[in-house]
Amino acid sequence: QVQLVESGGGLVQAGGSLRLSCAASGRTLSRTVMGWFRQAPGKEREFVAGIRWSGGSTYYDDSVKGRFTISRDVAKNTVYLQMNSLKPEDTAVYYCAARQSVAIVPTTRYDYWGQGTQVTVSS
Repeated sequence: QVQLVESGGGLVQAGGSLRLSCAASGRTLSRTVMGWFRQAPGKEREFVAGIRWSGGSTYYDDSVKGRFTISRDVAKNTVYLQMNSLKPEDTAVYYCAARQSVAIVPTTRYDYWGQGTQVTVSS
């Protein structure tokens, strides 16, 4: 089992920045992929970014490339999502997830999920 707790959401103006954190606990993360997802009202949950715990390889959805950066702190068992140049369309509940695999997949096929944190970008 992996427990995930997100933090760092909030209200920000367009063009601003936020950093989300996801603290993981439970089983070892050595053969795990961590992902960030988001879900806007009335829309399906979508993949934002993923990172392989071992090695740190990353993958991004095209909508956030160049603006968002996913990273991890192995010592703190924490994954981050640095979000810059935020747009109103980035408004959503952001979820952290873990997948027991070494393959980063841009789908919702992840095994563990956090409770989500709201990000609101005003125009």
